[in-house]
Amino acid sequence: MRRMLVVVDMQNDFIDAALGTAEAVAIVDAVKEKIRSYPIENVIATMDTHGENYLETQEGRNLPVTHCVKGSDGWKIRPDIATLLDGAKIYEKPTFGSTALATDLQTLSQSEDIELELIGLCTDICVVSNALLLKAYMPEVRISVDASCCAGVTPEKHLAALETMRSCQVNVTNA
Repeated sequence: MRRMLVVVDMQNDFIDAALGTAEAVAIVDAVKEKIRSYPIENVIATMDTHGENYLETQEGRNLPVTHCVKGSDGWKIRPDIATLLDGAKIYEKPTFGSTALATDLQTLSQSEDIELELIGLCTDICVVSNALLLKAYMPEVRISVDASCCAGVTPEKHLAALETMRSCQVNVTNA
């Protein structure tokens, strides 16, 4: 069984910049420890990636805070985490969930037994979106989320997202 880690959107804008929260800052050390616990070839990361026209998009109209514009400092993965991700495959995604990630992991799951663990930001938006997308693509693959390595937009939304994932047979640990 190959255990793989998916690190979701540990970017500056979500930690301590445009959309940052104290809860996001608080998980950084736990995220780094979790990344170190996996061989780098079994680590994948995602990056929320928007263009300069973000505010003109549907997401931008609903969340009118410019963030994660490709090439900006806010778009970059936090430096101490980026160093740990050196050698990991990184998916840039224009929306909450990555269909490319789901497709690639589905293909991999057809040739070897895998298990997936997700961590990152934000629990109630991109973590839950990717967890449910992966579950839809691979219903028989064990998928888990380490709650101690995730933070939501608010603590209440974090807990609600964890409950949603539990309801959809995603294993939630360290809640």
